[in-house]
This record gives sequence, structure tokens and C-alpha cells, in this order.
Amino acid sequence: MEDSTIALNKVIKYNQRLKKLLKKYKHFHNMQDALIQLSEQASTVSELTLLYPAIHQILASYLPSKNFYVVLINEETQKLELNYFIDEKDSIKVLLTEDNHFAHSLTGYVYKTGKTQYYTKNSILKNTELNKFKLQDSPCEHWLGVPIYKDEIILGVMVTQSYYPEQSYSNSQIELVEIISLYLSTAIERVKQRESLKSEVKYRTSELTNTNNALQIEIEHRKKTLKQQQILFKISELATQSKDLDDFYFQIHQIMKSITYAENLYICLYDKKDNKLTFPYWVDSITGNYHERVFSQGYSEYVINQGSTQLLNRAKANKLIDLGTIKRTSKNTQATSWLGAPLISENGVIGIIACQSYANTYSYTGGDVDLINFVSQQIANVLQKHLTMAELEQSHDQLELRVTKKTQELQRSNHFLQLQIEERKKIELQLYHDAHHDPLTGLANRSLFMSRLEQTLNQHLRHPQPGFAVLFIDLDNFKEINDKLGHQVGDSFLIHIANTLGLCIREHDLLARLGGDEFVILLTHIYHRHEALEVAERIIDSLSRPFQQNNNVINSGASIGITSSDYGYKHTDQIMKHADSAMYQSKNSGRGQYALYQNDNCKNNFQELALLNSFDVNEVYFKANAIIDLNTENHIACMIDRFWFHPTLGKIKFNQIKQYIPEEIDFHKTEISLLPKIGDFIRCKHAILVSCSIELLKNKLFHELFTQLKNLNILSRLCLLFNENDLRHISNDQKSNITQLKNLGIKIGLDDYGHTRCDLSILTQYQFDFILLSSLMCKRIIKNKAHQLQLQGVLAVVNLTQASVIAKGPSILNYQKSLKKYGITLYSSQYEYIHHKANDKENLYS
Repeated sequence: MEDSTIALNKVIKYNQRLKKLLKKYKHFHNMQDALIQLSEQASTVSELTLLYPAIHQILASYLPSKNFYVVLINEETQKLELNYFIDEKDSIKVLLTEDNHFAHSLTGYVYKTGKTQYYTKNSILKNTELNKFKLQDSPCEHWLGVPIYKDEIILGVMVTQSYYPEQSYSNSQIELVEIISLYLSTAIERVKQRESLKSEVKYRTSELTNTNNALQIEIEHRKKTLKQQQILFKISELATQSKDLDDFYFQIHQIMKSITYAENLYICLYDKKDNKLTFPYWVDSITGNYHERVFSQGYSEYVINQGSTQLLNRAKANKLIDLGTIKRTSKNTQATSWLGAPLISENGVIGIIACQSYANTYSYTGGDVDLINFVSQQIANVLQKHLTMAELEQSHDQLELRVTKKTQELQRSNHFLQLQIEERKKIELQLYHDAHHDPLTGLANRSLFMSRLEQTLNQHLRHPQPGFAVLFIDLDNFKEINDKLGHQVGDSFLIHIANTLGLCIREHDLLARLGGDEFVILLTHIYHRHEALEVAERIIDSLSRPFQQNNNVINSGASIGITSSDYGYKHTDQIMKHADSAMYQSKNSGRGQYALYQNDNCKNNFQELALLNSFDVNEVYFKANAIIDLNTENHIACMIDRFWFHPTLGKIKFNQIKQYIPEEIDFHKTEISLLPKIGDFIRCKHAILVSCSIELLKNKLFHELFTQLKNLNILSRLCLLFNENDLRHISNDQKSNITQLKNLGIKIGLDDYGHTRCDLSILTQYQFDFILLSSLMCKRIIKNKAHQLQLQGVLAVVNLTQASVIAKGPSILNYQKSLKKYGITLYSSQYEYIHHKANDKENLYS
């Protein structure tokens, strides 16, 4: 018997444990199911107004929640605001009767404590008496408030309440509401983001639609204008080409009929000597014939006397008749609308052209006045043949230019429309771009730069050639610029710096802004660190020029630290550290300089460089670049470059070797001594262009230069190029020496034109034979419309001086085609050249 009792008790306990486990499992299942439903709603619901009812519906499945509301804090006013509300007894008006309704209520108490609060009716009344909060709504039997958190910050309160004593909330139900509140902030944020994206897409779509409609109206207007211009152009062309006046009159009449009412038209000529009017052409639906007559007081005579176009309706005509200004034999045939314009030449009014309508068929307007004025001018021009050719040819060219310009504008408008349509597709790409680029300058930011540097380093470790280099750039005096001129000017200056740096590097190099006034450049595909030094020199030269905005002139510069892959780096942090260290070394050396990072091996190399104390002029090499006519693809000239292979630094341009040779060697005399060697080795029938220092024009060197040049066998083909910036500051003696060179038969050229600015005045100061555009200007011409317009001005001046314009740049077909499109036909390409030592005994170029 006792055994049976024990067994029964075990069974009872086992059943009780099973019930607890089942209840616990059901509780976890409910929480999981509720969270899944909440996640689905957050992913599908497009508006917050739909999210809250969905959450309410989820809660209603697991606990009494017929009375439910959500209150969120307003970030601007810092007041609790009702976002969703449903209640069996109270309406939403009850909650909105006073400002800041929830501040002192039970809801506000939950927000202040940041903890879940569960109250029965008795506990609510008791705590109200203790002044913990105020009872502002209808009292309920059970009240549950749960705070809504996001990253430990409370955003609001979610409340459910019951007006029935039997509908209480268990601990598992309270825990379920708490779990849902934890995920509610995330769900709200997701729906807000979706609402924002939907609103943005809707806004962009509306913008595109409005733009498209405006463009369509503009296109129709321009089509109409273009048609009128084409008709007027046809009249101009007819006036130029027509030889038979009768045919010319007929054609004019047909054209006018195509654009206005001209069924009744006549042309009248005035012979001032005989005081007569003749009618060489007329068409009229009422009057049978226009006979020659003596000058009297008709409509035609009125226009001739006034010397201006006259538009007469019947009322104005009758008034003039009543005043005696005009006399008519009969009013029955009087036109209801009459328009006449004088034919004016150098000798005054020689006739008129007139259109008229009867029986109110048509009334002429101001637009018809403009038309007949134009036609009368063309007829007068034809009648005065000594003025015809010059004036009509100019009119033809101007009109053709306007038609072309309008056509180009339409093409650009259509292209812009296509870009606007594609803009919608680029929204996601733009988000990625914004995350990896500096918002002020549009350059790559630190994240993108370090990622590219990591890739480049890994590539270099696998394939050591070619190498790479990093330039760390810090602007000089930028803090002082910001403090004195303000951050707005400082930002404009940073944008200018970014654009300038972009023009100093190649397209595949990477330019980034690390922050503040620090920039960094990754140079790839380099074979010698000297290439990085050339880039640094170009940057320092470009940034040393003043920047002007409004009335502010900013003089700055840059200090540059350089390191390269030659040092066997394994980590990107070490690369950036060394480049930064080199930058501070250059800044400590006096700003506006660059420094190459040096380890122990590098220092030994520079010690070796310091020991170099000899220079042989015969170690100078010549290189000939072909100058090509892009129309015929023929070589029409050659340009000579000189360089020297330094035993440590490698290839150095001739104008840079001065700093590496002993002081006792006169660099400029060496430059003069090399000129005859060019004549010894070049057998070219075309012009030979050579860059020269402006110092050679000074009197102390010019006599020696003049003596050397007189004996050259290439004298008539030699062209000496001088730098544009140097020519701005030469003395009168140097200008006189240029004239002597021209008298000797030597051609003079302008080198590196447009590197800093396009000064048209310098093109007319000297009789240049060749003008070499800087490679920087050529890049700007292709990318910038303003520089394309500047080029047109340069070409117009050059056409007057009969100089040849040559562009410099890489041997890229599309690059050459782009320059040709803007009017440049001569191109100095670097893809075809040969070079020899100065002491070689073979022809350099033939």
C-alpha cells in the first residue's frame, strides 16, 4: 500500500514538472513567434502608421491588449508625443487636451524610471496619493508600461491596459512585452529608413518629371526658333546667290508666304532724280496693275518720307487721310491691314516693300514688322551690289554659327536629360561613393586610400616590378589661412588644392585627403624613385602659385614626404609612418620642399652623390620627339630634349642638372656648347625646336650664343623655345636680343604656354613661329568648357600672327582626337623618338 502511494506521488510530481516545462516551452514559443512576426512587419510595412497596428495585433494574440498606445520622445522638443492610440473608454482627444500631457502621468513615470511598471487599480490610486504620478485618464484595472530602448537610450514607452479585473498580466506576458519593446526601436528605425528612401525616390522622380516637361517645352520653342532662323538664313543666302532680280523678287515673295500672310505684295523703287515710283514686282488679288507714277501722297510715299516701317490698319489710315497726310482716290479698295518697310542704302531710302490684306483677312503684328524689316534690308543690299558681298558673307557666317550653337545646346540638353534619368539608378552607388570619399573635395578618403595601398603592397610583394611610391603632403600655413579668412575661404582653398593636385598626377594614380590640410598620393607603375621626385617638384611648383577668391589672395605651399617600395615594406602602417616622417623632415628644412625618406642604405647613396665632382658634356643625350600634323599624319617638325644619366639618380632633365654638377662648371655656357652638336647629328628637312634658358638672352652670354648660331648648318630651320613665365620678366636688352635672333633667320617659339594662365597679350608682343601648349593646359581643354573657349581666343590671335600651335601629351589616339576636335592640328607625341649621346657620330633624326 505504501509503495502504491509513493509511486502515485512520483507520477503527480512528474506531471507537475511536465506541465511547467510545457508552459515554459509555450512561453518561449510565443516570444519567438512574436519576434518573427515583428521582423516580418518591419521588413514589409512601408509606413509607421501601419507598423503600430501590426504590433498591436501581434500583442493581442498573446495577452489582453484591446487598450494599447505607444508614446515616443520628440528629439527637438524633448516632450513625449503620442504615436499610436486605441482605447475602449478614452478617445484620443482626452490625451491631447493639455500640452505635455504625459509628463506627469503614469506613462511619464515609466519614461523617467526607465523600468517596466505593472500596476493594478488599487496600486495606481495608492501611488497617485503618494504623488508619484497623476491620474489623468479613466482608471483601469490592470496597467502595464514598458520602456523602449535603443543603445541604452530610452526612446519612449509602450503601454497596454485592461478595464476588467479578470484580465491581468502574468510574468510571462510581461516578459513577452519587454522582449518586443527591445526589438521595437530597431523595427521603427527600419520603417523610418524605408519611408525616407521612398520619399526621396518620389521626390527625385517628381524632379525628373518636371525637368523633362520643361525640357520638352524648351525643345519645341527652340525648334520653332530654329525654323525661323533657317528661313531667314535662306533669305540671306538667296540675296547672295541670286543674279536675276525678277527671280530674286519672286523667291523672296515665296519665302514670305511660307511664314506670314503675303498674298498681296509689291516692291516699289524710288527714283529721287525723276521723282517717280516704279513697281518691278507686284502680286495683288484686287488691283489689276501697278503703273509707274509720280511721287505723291500714297501709302508708299508715306513710308519713304518717314524712313521707317509703318503698320497701318483702317482706323489709322483713315485718320491720316483726314489729316491730309495721305490721299486716296477711292476708299473701297483700301486695305484693312497694310505693312510697308523702306529699302535703305547708303544713299538713303531707295524704295519700299509692302504687304497688305483686304476684308480683314489678316492683321499684321510686331513679328511681321521684324520680318519685313529683314527682307527690306536684303533687297536693299542686292540693289546696292558694292555692299552685298561683304555684308552678306558676314551675315551668313554669323547665322550659321548661331544655328550650330543652338543645335549643340539641344544636344547638350538631351544629353543632360539622359543623365538625369540615369541619376535615379546611381543612388545606391552614390551611397557607397559617399562612404569612401571626402565630402568637401570629392577625393578618396583614408579608408579607400589604405585599402588601395594594401592591394598595391600585396601586388608588389608578389610581383616586385613595377614599383610604387607614396607622397605625404601637408599644406603650409593652412591654419593661419583658416584663422584669418574663415573656414568658408579655407574650404574653397582646399577644393582648389585638390583640383591642382589632380592635374599633377596620372589618371591611374590615387589622390586622397586624410583630413584637415593633409593629402596623400599613391603613385603606381613607377620604375625609379626619381619619377616620384618629378611629381613632387611639379606639385610644389603648382601649389606655390597664389590662389585668389573675391578680394582674398592666398599664398601657401606644401611640404612633401616621399617613400617608395624600394625599402621592402611588409605593412602599410610602416609606409605611412615613413612618408609622414619624411614630410616633417621637409617642413623642418624650410617648407615648400620635398624630402625622400632615408634609411641607412639611402644615406650611403647620398654620400656617394655628394662625392660626385665631375661632369662630362659628352654624357648628355639627345632625344627627338616627332611633331605630327593630325590631318595628314605626316611629321612636319621635331622637338629636341636633352638629358643626363646621373650615376645614382638615373635620368635627369637637362634643365635640372645644374644642382648636381660642380659649381666651377658654367651651366649656361655648357648649354650654348651643345647647340652645334645638334646641328652635327640632325639631318632633318623640317623645323628643329630646342628649349633654351632665358639667361642666354642676357648680354654677357648673348654674344657667345650669337657667334655659335651664325655658323650652324641648321640655322634656317632652328627654333629656340623660351618659357612663357620667363618672357614676362625680361629686360629691354633681352627683347632687343630676340629681335637680333629673328634678323639672323632663327625662329622663335613660346614654350609651356597656358601652364598658369592664358595671357593673349604675350602672343602679340613677339613674332612667334611656334607656340607649344603646356600638357596641363591640354588636359584642361579636354575636360573644361571654359578652357575650350580660351583656346578659341588663342587660335583667333594666332591666325593673325601666322604662328603654329602645337599640343604636347601622350601618344593616345582618343586624346589626340579630342584636341583635334577643338581646332588643334599639330601634336608633339612621345611615342616615336630616338636618342644618342652628344659624341655619337651617327645621324640623330632624318
